Amino acid sequence: MKRKNSGRCLCGSIRFETTGPLRTVTACHCSQCRRQTGLFYVATAVPLQNLRLEGEEKLSWYRASDMARRGFCSECGSALFWYADGTEQISIMAGAFDQPSGLVMGEHIYCADKGDFYDIPEDGVPHYPGDRPASV
Repeated sequence: MKRKNSGRCLCGSIRFETTGPLRTVTACHCSQCRRQTGLFYVATAVPLQNLRLEGEEKLSWYRASDMARRGFCSECGSALFWYADGTEQISIMAGAFDQPSGLVMGEHIYCADKGDFYDIPEDGVPHYPGDRPASV
């Protein structure tokens, strides 16, 4: 049987379910992610075909760059998704999952761009100054 995980936005207007394995969690410390969430963006990812949404009419998208957009609840403002155009995977905010999620930290990216008000934990996973190397 395939693993299923569920989650939602803060107000519950948008609910989701994933089927199959989830990618390890990536913590992104770039300035865009900090501005959107107030700290750093922590997300996993699944193939688009393994994501089922309820309340999609409340899902709004913000074009964050010429290559990606960020999905959030138009009712409560919860950040939920990051999607790079033309890809088969969608990133989902780790904090939106119901517990227990089974998620595991996998890496920290854009560490060189982190905010000056916090330290990145030494948690035994790779820390990259920019994006993860293409070979990873």
